Amino acid sequence: MTTTPDYPCPECQIGVLRPRRVSYFTVQGGQLITVPDFPAWVCDVCGRREYDVAALAELRAMLDTNRRPGRRSKRPRPAADASQPQDPAGARRRP
Repeated sequence: MTTTPDYPCPECQIGVLRPRRVSYFTVQGGQLITVPDFPAWVCDVCGRREYDVAALAELRAMLDTNRRPGRRSKRPRPAADASQPQDPAGARRRP
């Protein structure tokens, strides 16, 4: 029989944190994301949850690869027209 380590709960200081699988909820980019069967440490008295650090890092890495906002398009920008002044202040100069 393999025993798992138990840790005292920092919240209630009475219970013990034990490993469990829980549903993890987060909001990213205005979207609710639910991850079932997520590893966590849960207090057997007050229910406090502390999530597994490695699992959170892996989840964040997966979510960051799927993010589109903030990435630049790889389309080439149109070339500037040589007949137009490049300096916007140049248009305000007096002759």
